[in-house]
Amino acid sequence: MLDSNIIHNEMMIHIPMNTHKEAKSVLVIDMENDIAKEELAKYDAKVTFSKELNIDEKFDVIIYNSDKLDELTLASIQRALEPKEGILVCTSQRFKKDANTLADDLKNVGKDFWICMPYRFGHTMAILASKKYHPQADIILDRSDFIEAQYYNTELQNACFIHPTYIKKALTGIAKR
Repeated sequence: MLDSNIIHNEMMIHIPMNTHKEAKSVLVIDMENDIAKEELAKYDAKVTFSKELNIDEKFDVIIYNSDKLDELTLASIQRALEPKEGILVCTSQRFKKDANTLADDLKNVGKDFWICMPYRFGHTMAILASKKYHPQADIILDRSDFIEAQYYNTELQNACFIHPTYIKKALTGIAKR
């Protein structure tokens, strides 16, 4: 059985890193561990680990491993994210556990992004929000197909954004595809 920490780290890291055309700088909030460091080392990007968002740099990708998505947090993310091509990945509540929180998170996060889509892996629901790149249409196959991972693969990246009809219908008009 594969360790759930491996699954979580790989899916939070490889999805945005294989969606962004050329991420050169990554901010990881509240996910500094050996697995994350090992997975991010597979990319040619400067990685900053932090417990908070008070950073005066700009990042191509922000991986926010917390479900605290209030307006102050989102404003801090916007200040730290590259304005034209930035990608944010954050966790949220699973639809079956708390559909209202997931919908609210999608609405709040999606205000400043062209794309804002929920994706599921294991027992985790995450949101990918992007200023430019679509996680299914713009996946960088030359990168994603060759990543040596224990759980993540290109087909799984496409599949994790597909939800049952009742979830898709409930999030229509909220999620930005």
